[in-house]
Amino acid sequence: QVQLVESGGGLVQAGGSLVLSCAASGRTISRYTMAWFRQTPGKEREFVAAHKHSNNTPYYADSVKGRFIIRKDNAKNTVYLQMSNLKPEDTAVYYCAADASVIVSSLRQASQYDYWGPGTQVTVSS
Repeated sequence: QVQLVESGGGLVQAGGSLVLSCAASGRTISRYTMAWFRQTPGKEREFVAAHKHSNNTPYYADSVKGRFIIRKDNAKNTVYLQMSNLKPEDTAVYYCAADASVIVSSLRQASQYDYWGPGTQVTVSS
């Protein structure tokens, strides 16, 4: 079992930056694909970014590419999402997710992840 807890959310003006953290416990995340998803009311959970452990490669949604960076620190058992040039449409609850066996072709699908954090709210004002 992996327990995940997100932190770092808050209110920021458009164009600003935030760093979200996801602290894991219970298992080491070195052999897990770690991902960030986000969700707004009435919409499905949306893929943001993932770090695939097997090929040490990050993957991003087109909407955040060039603005967000996912970074995995195995020593701290923590994954980060560095968000810059934030836009009002980035407003959402951000969730951290983990899975040991998700494949590359499926890592953008929320249903493929076994472990989830409770989420942290990010609000970007215009």
